[in-house]
Amino acid sequence: MSRATSTATVGCALIAVSHGTNNQAGKRAVRALINEVRRSADVDVYQAFVDVQEPRAGALLRGLSDENQSSVLVPLLISRGVHVAQDLTEAAALRPATRVAAALGPHKSLAQVIEHRLVQAGWLPGEPVILAGAGTRLRQGTQDCHQAAALLAGRLGVAVSVAFVAAAEPALDQAVAAARAAAPHHRVVVASYLLAPGYFQSLIERCGADLVSGTLLAADAPVPEELVDLVLQRFAAARA
Repeated sequence: MSRATSTATVGCALIAVSHGTNNQAGKRAVRALINEVRRSADVDVYQAFVDVQEPRAGALLRGLSDENQSSVLVPLLISRGVHVAQDLTEAAALRPATRVAAALGPHKSLAQVIEHRLVQAGWLPGEPVILAGAGTRLRQGTQDCHQAAALLAGRLGVAVSVAFVAAAEPALDQAVAAARAAAPHHRVVVASYLLAPGYFQSLIERCGADLVSGTLLAADAPVPEELVDLVLQRFAAARA
């Protein structure tokens, strides 16, 4: 679905909910995505968070003035995890006619953006890749990351393994060390599977790899059209 043919429903608010960060570059990157969604959508678009920043999703829902307006919480989150399964579900229960859309990933559009970031970073065709996710203790979230790796492998034509910064195994630093030991004369390449710059991206950049790609959203750079379209798709699917 292109931005010009969005199936968003008039009268239903789109609430884009990101994790939240203290990183200024990350704040600008997410704000730029939401601004692009706002320009493309034919509904009211709001920004909320699940952590660190305000307003939280529940507080924003309670503050909406039109009691009859329905809403969709669209997670600007890569995989299913506690924030989607618990935090946003609990927030949606605070206001009637509120639904929670699916997480952004896994999706072929994300694989396309990751490929672009890898090429920007200097990845060479044929080099295996480690896909680095934030990590979650929920099994469905780690499964999502493995599915994302399969989608990326299909685009790149190389082996793509999965590792995590926190909360899940294998740990990224261990995966990097194992890859280097297995092929000491080859570069270790890590693809960031994070939405925007922040603390976790800084950990990925210090994991010891030879090459690390940037996040899906780059601060002070054009927002990938694929991400805007995906947010609108998730919104429309939740309303259908």
